[in-house]
Amino acid sequence: MKKVFALAVSLFLMVAIVAACGSNKNEPGNAANNGAGDKADKKKIALVLPEKIGVNKFFVLMDEGFKKAGAEFGAEVKTIESTDPAGFEQNLRATVAEDYDLIITATFQAEDALKKVAAENPDKSFAVIDTVVDLPNVRSVNFREHEASYLMGALAGLATKTNIVGAVVAMDAPLLSKYTSGFEQGLKSTNPDAQFLINYVGSFTDPVKGKELALLQQSKGADFIAGMAAVGDNGVFDAAKEKGFFTSGQDTDRTDEDPEHIVLSQLKGTDAVAYETVKSFVDGSFAFGVADYGLKEDGVGLTFVTRDSKSTLSPFIGQENVDKVKAIAEDIKSGKIVVVNPLAQ
Repeated sequence: MKKVFALAVSLFLMVAIVAACGSNKNEPGNAANNGAGDKADKKKIALVLPEKIGVNKFFVLMDEGFKKAGAEFGAEVKTIESTDPAGFEQNLRATVAEDYDLIITATFQAEDALKKVAAENPDKSFAVIDTVVDLPNVRSVNFREHEASYLMGALAGLATKTNIVGAVVAMDAPLLSKYTSGFEQGLKSTNPDAQFLINYVGSFTDPVKGKELALLQQSKGADFIAGMAAVGDNGVFDAAKEKGFFTSGQDTDRTDEDPEHIVLSQLKGTDAVAYETVKSFVDGSFAFGVADYGLKEDGVGLTFVTRDSKSTLSPFIGQENVDKVKAIAEDIKSGKIVVVNPLAQ
C-alpha cells in the first residue's frame, strides 16, 4: 500500500508540473505567445491599381517594390488590378471592407475615386503614388519629373543635328505637363534655337498611335523624339528603328532594348517609393501629407547623367555633352538652377 501511495503522489506531482509548464506558455512575454501576437499584428496592405499592369514599366516597377517590401518586412500584401474606373472604385471599396490596414494606389487616374472613398472612411489609411490627394488620411508621394525632363531636354538640345526634337506624350493632362515643360526648359537652356514638337496619343496604352505620331515628327525633321506615352513608347521605339532616328524611354532604363536608337531613359523610382511606403507603415514612421522626390532625393534621374547604364553611350549623345548635363544636374540639386514646375504656377 505504501508503494501504491508513493506512486500516486509521484504521478500527481508530475501532472502538476506539466500543467504549470503549460500555463507558463500563455504568460505575457513568453516566446510562443509573442509569435502568436506577431501573427495577429501582421499588417495587411493592398496595392490597388487603376488599370492592368500589362507591359507598363511604371506599374511593373511599383508592383516589384511593393512585393519586395512585403516579403522583407513581414506584411501581408496583395496587388489588385482594375479594368475601368468603375471597377477601380469597387476594388478600393472592397479593400476597405476586407479591413486592409493600408491601401495604396497610384497616378492621377485614381484621384476621383480615392477622394470619395478616403473621405467616406476617415479612420482608414491610404497612400497614393505620383499625384497629390489633399485629405488628412492620405499620404501623397509626388515626383519632381520636371527636373529629370529638364536634363533630358538639355541633352537633346546639345545632341540634335537638325535643331528639331519632339515628344510623343500619352495625354494632354496637367501631370504630364511636368514632362513636356521641363523638357522644353532644358532644351531652350542649351539650344535656344531648337524647335520642339509635341503630339498626344490620347491614352497610355496605344503603341500604334505612338508610332504614327513619331513618324509624323520624324517627317518634319526631328532627329530625337522622346517617348512619354507609357505603352505607347513601344510604337515610338518601332518607328525609331524603322526610320533611324533617336529616342528615349521612361521610368526604367530601356536603352538595352535597342541601344542604337533608344539612347536615353528618364528614370522614376516607383519601386523605391512603393518599398519605402510599406516599410514606413510597418515600422511606424508612416506619415500623412505630401512627400516630394526629385533629383536631390534620387527619386528621378536620367541614364548616363545621374545613373550608369548597362548600355554603351551613343555617339549621338556623346560623353562631352553628358559631362555638361551632369554639371547642370548638380546645379539643380544645389538650387542654383530652379526648374519651374508648371503645376505650381
